[in-house]
Amino acid sequence: MSALRSLVLAIELATEKRDEAGRHLMQAQRAYLQGQNQLEQLANYAADSEARWVSSAQVSMSTGILQHHYQFMDRLHHAIGLQDGVIANLLLQVEVERKRVQEAEMRLAVLQKLLAKKQMERAMLMARREQRQTDEFAAMQHARAMAQLQSGEMT
Repeated sequence: MSALRSLVLAIELATEKRDEAGRHLMQAQRAYLQGQNQLEQLANYAADSEARWVSSAQVSMSTGILQHHYQFMDRLHHAIGLQDGVIANLLLQVEVERKRVQEAEMRLAVLQKLLAKKQMERAMLMARREQRQTDEFAAMQHARAMAQLQSGEMT
């Protein structure tokens, strides 16, 4: 019984680890989606800025303003590139967490199968014991009946 209790405890711990891994996966997925949203916002802002610039470029502008605009757009595109890197790292983290969840689920499944096997072995052992007791009782009953029959024949 102690082995079964140990397995039940191991299953409880494995379940907790799987659930924790699932929470970490969800956090990583949320972070990835937030990163994607930030990238989309940066890209939209860059496109809007470029569109505004094109429409206002119809009017003559000083070289200082032109230079400022190009520097701003360079920084914005640099930020977009950095955000691409952040998203790549976040995607890797999602995959790491997904793998942890899969490993935790596999460990839990193995423990559950082992528990089921041990329970079946225990049930079979109990059934054999009951059968042996039934056989012994039947043999004793038969022996008594034969003894009574023989003692009845003698008298």
